[in-house]
Amino acid sequence: MAYVINETCIACGSCESVCPVGAISMGDGKFEIDPDKCVSCGACAGQCPVGAISEG
Repeated sequence: MAYVINETCIACGSCESVCPVGAISMGDGKFEIDPDKCVSCGACAGQCPVGAISEG
């Protein structure tokens, strides 16, 4: 199951740099994860300083 970024995202970009498949990009005021690209590795969730990423 793909990971998702919730509304507590502070748009710091730390998650985007650790995604091994390039599934994370800037959306409307926060980063978003493309569920078709996400391989559910969890690297982004471990990197998020505010805990805005969880398995969806």
